[in-house]
Amino acid sequence: METSYVILSFILIPFLGFISSLLFSKKNEIALSRIAIYTTAFQLLMVVSFIFYWIIKDSPIINIKETVIYQSKEYEFFIDFYFDSVTSVYLFVGSFVTFLIARYSRTYMHLENGYKRFFNTILFFYLGYNWTVLSGNFETLFVGWEILGISSFLLIAFYRERYLPVRNAVKVFSIYRIGDIGILATMWASHHLWHENITFLKLNNLSLVHQHLEGQTSSAIFIGVAILIAAAAKSAQLPFSSWLPRAMEGPTPSSAIFYGSLSVHFGVFLLLRTYPFWEAQPMVKILIILVGLATAVISFFITRVQSTIKTQIAYASITQIGIMFIEVALGFHILALIHFAGNAFLRTYQLLVSPSVVSYLIRDQFYHFVSHNGNGNKGYYNRFKATIYVLSLKEWNLDYFMSKFIFKRLKNTGKYLNFLTPKNLLFYFIPVYFIGVFFYFNQVNLSPKIKEYLPEIIAFVGLIMVLKSFSERNFPRLAWLLVLFNHYCVALAVSFNEDFDFSQVLIYLTGVTVSGIIGFLCIHHLRTNEKEHSDLNQYYGYVKKYKKLALATFLCSLGLMGFPITPSFIGEDLIFSHIHQDQYLLGLFSSLSFIIGGIALIRLYARLFLGTYYKPHKSNPLKSS
Repeated sequence: METSYVILSFILIPFLGFISSLLFSKKNEIALSRIAIYTTAFQLLMVVSFIFYWIIKDSPIINIKETVIYQSKEYEFFIDFYFDSVTSVYLFVGSFVTFLIARYSRTYMHLENGYKRFFNTILFFYLGYNWTVLSGNFETLFVGWEILGISSFLLIAFYRERYLPVRNAVKVFSIYRIGDIGILATMWASHHLWHENITFLKLNNLSLVHQHLEGQTSSAIFIGVAILIAAAAKSAQLPFSSWLPRAMEGPTPSSAIFYGSLSVHFGVFLLLRTYPFWEAQPMVKILIILVGLATAVISFFITRVQSTIKTQIAYASITQIGIMFIEVALGFHILALIHFAGNAFLRTYQLLVSPSVVSYLIRDQFYHFVSHNGNGNKGYYNRFKATIYVLSLKEWNLDYFMSKFIFKRLKNTGKYLNFLTPKNLLFYFIPVYFIGVFFYFNQVNLSPKIKEYLPEIIAFVGLIMVLKSFSERNFPRLAWLLVLFNHYCVALAVSFNEDFDFSQVLIYLTGVTVSGIIGFLCIHHLRTNEKEHSDLNQYYGYVKKYKKLALATFLCSLGLMGFPITPSFIGEDLIFSHIHQDQYLLGLFSSLSFIIGGIALIRLYARLFLGTYYKPHKSNPLKSS
C-alpha cells in the first residue's frame, strides 16, 4: 500500500463528492443525498482501514511534501501533508460524524428550498476539514482554515431569507477573521524565526526548536500568543465565546457537525499541533491554562440558565473545550484526544435528538411542574448566587463586549472618514498613490529617513480605506473599490523592501484585480437596476431576484479577500514573508487591512443579496419576525 496516495485520497474523495454534487439539479434530492452519503461512507471505510494498517506498521509519522507552488531564491510556498496520532483521531471522528450527519440530513432536510445548497456546503466543509487535519505546515493549514470559515458563514446563513441567521452569520465570520490575525501573525513571525516555511514535522525536533529559540524569547512569546488568539477565536474561548450560540441559527444537522462536534474543536487541534513549539514557554502555557479555566467556569454558569436547548449545548461544549485547553497545556495529549472524541460524539447526539427531547420536556413540565421555594436574596451567599445568575443570564455581557470595544470602535473610526467620497477618492487618493509609485521608482533619490517610514505611511493609508469601507452605508461601489485600492497600497508599501521583486507583486495583484473589476461590475449592474434600494443600510435579499449575479459577487468577494481560489492567496504569504522582522507597524497595518477588508466584503455581500427580499411597493416583515 502506497501510503502517500491513500493520504492524498482523503482530500480527493470529498473534493470529487463536492464537485459531483454541483452537477445535479436542486430538485433531485435522492441523487444529492446519495452523493453525500456514499462519499462520506467510502471515506469512513478508507480512514478506518488505513488507521488499522498504520497501527500495524507501528504508527510512523508520515510527512508528504506534495507540491511546490511557488519558489524563489529565498522563499518556497509548498503544500505539505502530515499524518500522526492527532491526525488519525481527528480524521476518524470527522469521517464518522460527517457520515452520520449526511444520513440524518437526507430525511431531515427533505423539501427544504436549499436542499442542494445544504449538501454542497456540507461536502465543501468536509473538504476543508480534511485539508486542515492533514496539513503539514501553516500555509497548508491556512487554506483549510479559510474553507472552514466560508462554509461556516454559508451554513449559518442557510435560511438566507431571514434577518437573524444572516446577521449572525456575518458576526461569526467577523470573529473568525479576527482569529485569522493570529494565523497571519504566526506565519509572518515564523518566516523570520525559521527563515523557511516551517513544517510541523520539524517542530517535533526539540533540539532544532531549542536552537532557534535561543535569544529569541520575544519572538517565541509573540508566536505563542498569536497561536492562542487563533485557537481561542476558533474554539469560542474567552473573550470570543459569544459567537457560538449565535451560530446555531443554521439547520440542526449543520449545528451538530460544526458547532457541536467538529469545527469548534480546531482550536484544540492547533494547540496540539504546535505544542512542541510553545511547551518550553511558561508564560504561554499559563495564558492558555487561564483562558481555558476562565472559559470553563463562566460557560458552566451560563449553560445552567439557558432557556433554549441549542444554546445550552453550545455553552456546554465551550466548557469542555476550555478543559481541553488546560489538558493540552499540561501535556495530557492522549486525554485531550479522548476528551475531544467523547465531546464530539456526545454533542452530535444531543443536537440530533434535541427536537424530541424538547417536546418531551414540555409535556413533562406541563404535568409535573413544581414551583421553586427560594429563600430570597438575604445573606451574602444568596446575593452572590443571584449576581452570578443575572450575569449568566446576560452571558456575562460577552456579546456586548465584542460589539462595543471592537466592532463599534471600528465603525466609529470609519465615520470620521466621511471625506472619503467617490470624488475625493478619484481626485486625491489616486494621485497620492501614484506619487508613492513615483517614489518607488526613484528610491535612490530618497533620504533614508523618508524611505524608512514611507512603507508604514502607505500601509496606513490602505488601512484607512478598509476602515471606511467597513463603515460605509450609502455607496456599495465605493466600499468595494476601497478594499481593492487597499491591496494596491499594501503591495506598494512592501515593495519598498529590497527583497520584494515585481514578479511577486504581480502574483499578489493578479487575483485581486480580476476579482475586483468583475465584482465592481456586478455591484454596478445591481445598482443600475435597483437605483433607490441598493445601499448598505439594510438587508435587501436580492439573491432571490439575481441568483447568478449573487453567486458571481460572492466568488469575487472571496477572490478580493485572498481566498485560495486566486494567486493572491500565495501573494498574501509573499507579502508577509517580506515584511521585515522590525517592521511591526507595517505588519500590523497589513494584517488589519486583510482582516477588516474581508469583513467589509462579506458584510457588503450579505446586505445586498441576503436577508428578506425587499419589496418596495409592499409591506416588509419586521427584523424580529
